[in-house]
Amino acid sequence: MKFSKSFLALIIAAVAAFAAACGSSSANDANSANTAEEAGPVVVKTAVAKVEQIPTYFEATGTLASDAESDVAPTIGGKIAQVNFDVGSYVKKGDVLVRMDARDAEIRLQQALSQLEQAKKAVDQAEAGVDQAVANLRQTQVRLGIRDGETFDIEDFSQVISVRAQLKLAEAELKRFEALLETGDVSRSAYDQRLSQRDSLLGQLREARSNAAVAIRAINTAEAGVKTARTQVANAKAAVGTAEAQVAQARKNVADNVILAPISGYVSERNADPGEYISPNQPNAKLATIVRTAVLRLKIDVPEQSIAKVAVGQSVSAQVSAYPDRSFAGTIVRKLPSLNPQSRTLTVEAEIDNPGGLLKPGQFATVRITQSKPAPAVMVPAVAVRALGETNVVYVIKDGVANERLVQVGLLENDFIEIKQGVGENEVVAVDNLDKLGDGVIVAQ
Repeated sequence: MKFSKSFLALIIAAVAAFAAACGSSSANDANSANTAEEAGPVVVKTAVAKVEQIPTYFEATGTLASDAESDVAPTIGGKIAQVNFDVGSYVKKGDVLVRMDARDAEIRLQQALSQLEQAKKAVDQAEAGVDQAVANLRQTQVRLGIRDGETFDIEDFSQVISVRAQLKLAEAELKRFEALLETGDVSRSAYDQRLSQRDSLLGQLREARSNAAVAIRAINTAEAGVKTARTQVANAKAAVGTAEAQVAQARKNVADNVILAPISGYVSERNADPGEYISPNQPNAKLATIVRTAVLRLKIDVPEQSIAKVAVGQSVSAQVSAYPDRSFAGTIVRKLPSLNPQSRTLTVEAEIDNPGGLLKPGQFATVRITQSKPAPAVMVPAVAVRALGETNVVYVIKDGVANERLVQVGLLENDFIEIKQGVGENEVVAVDNLDKLGDGVIVAQ
């Protein structure tokens, strides 16, 4: 076969170019090898991968909520004089949030105190009346010779008893003279004298009984006086009780003009301004909303197939996007009795300590729920793992050479991290100068 001169020239040029390229590549490889030999091995510190028993867990999602939330509202109507808070303010339980104009309430308190003093004086007067009524009763009892509790009857009156005895003798004497008069043994005048004596004693008996009735009325009147006086004391004391209740209510009204924080927490809503009139009867009488965030509730949605893995008392670890490198510990404290019929999940609540108020109600969290039975895992120092984009690598050191391994990481436990795949037990891994390492790099320990 014959080729034209021009075609041969092209072939020769191509071969020359290829030879030049090969020569250049060989020169570069030689230069790289010489540079590596001149730099020497990379000095690294190492650690041994160990198998440890670590807690097992499963992941779920949850939402943070405040542990307690309180709407602050007035209990009485009035004009706001001072507001001591704003949205975002931290308040302690018992701090003064709002002061209202208390002048009217203080006037009513003074009026109630004055009425109480008058009621107490009325009690003193009523008790003095009881003492006087009791003294009158005692005088009447002494005069009649009776004691407390004794029943007084007209026929038991001493004068009645004496006259009745005399009358009995007089009637017996009169009967005897009647018999003697019929036999002629006494004169008519003697009989008439005995009759007159009997009739006189009858009059005296009527008078004695009348006097006894007067005495009984005196006793009854004195006893009624004591009873009335004691009733007046009871009424006066009841009036004191009513006045004391009015004073207590008036004092409460004065105190209610100072509205205090019911819980410690952050103010999430403010609806109060000085000069504004407020009343508990008006719609939306809320002055502020306070949320407690020192401890947060983490409401976790547990899938139906995992509900047997959750129990009160289990530890949880939560992570939020705002702090991706930090975990927040907590404990499951309660479980709802039924599943959500739409999502088929069970809501459980954990309490999460919130130091410094880093976490906020409403944040979404990824939750790890620790299981009771630990499992073996290969653990290496967390600093041994190098992130390269979306992958993680570990440099295993063997025979003075770094071997790059793609790894799958798991649970972070203190300063160690679980290697689910890529490193075996007792293998040696580099823990520093990772940025200087690569697959096949010579190292020195």
